[in-house]
Amino acid sequence: MMPLPRCPLRRESARAAARFGSTALLAVTAACAALPSASGDVLFQDDFSRRASGWDAYREPGYTADYQDGAYRIWIEAPHRLAWGTPRFDLGDVRLEVDAAVAAGPLDNAFGLICRYQDPDNFYFFLISSDGYSGIGVVRDGRRSLLTGAAMLPNDHILQGRTANHLRADCVGSRLSLYVNGALANEAAADDWASGDFGVIAGTYGEGGLDVQFDNFAVLVP
Repeated sequence: MMPLPRCPLRRESARAAARFGSTALLAVTAACAALPSASGDVLFQDDFSRRASGWDAYREPGYTADYQDGAYRIWIEAPHRLAWGTPRFDLGDVRLEVDAAVAAGPLDNAFGLICRYQDPDNFYFFLISSDGYSGIGVVRDGRRSLLTGAAMLPNDHILQGRTANHLRADCVGSRLSLYVNGALANEAAADDWASGDFGVIAGTYGEGGLDVQFDNFAVLVP
């Protein structure tokens, strides 16, 4: 099997390569070779000022994910619900960063980053809450579980309340790491998938009305 390129390959480009053969694949490979590959180099970034940047935009009963006012907003009206958005890329090892702020809703919430996204039933997630908890977990065959313990863990690095936190998630081989405001918060190990999409996520527990706004999203070489 040909290894996935380290560059942010759109899933649409991968399908085109599969459909049209070596010419398309060579074009994709050449574009990838021109991108930076040193640790810390930026592979993709988005300040959400342009709707054409390719993120999911949808409105479903109980939740919404869309561009709004120069940010990416996830609004969840219903309790006990997860919602997320991705820009439809396919990458292996990545370092993800984003600024996330809760604009409204309960402080007993969850929001953060996702990586190695395969489909709605399979991906890794990195979460914090506005009342000071964090954790790393997996959705595997539609079943959600934490990899860092039976429950989210207290985290002193989280700025609690309705304020912005800078989040970082490293997905490197089987190692998964969550950083909050520059400090290592949680680590876990899992090897379900070697590559996939990435994005942002938010969730509610017993109370709905959560409004989370994400900005300054970046994907870097780990």
